[in-house]
Amino acid sequence: MKRLMSIALLALFAMGLSACNTMAGAGKDIQKAGEKIEDKAEGN
Repeated sequence: MKRLMSIALLALFAMGLSACNTMAGAGKDIQKAGEKIEDKAEGN
């Protein structure tokens, strides 16, 4: 039973880490899009 709990906890931890990386990547993409919109608004 302890082994099953350890495996489940490790799987949840791994999914949490991958979610953080995904959100960080999405944040960078949104930031780039915002910069392009800002450049267009400034006329660059």
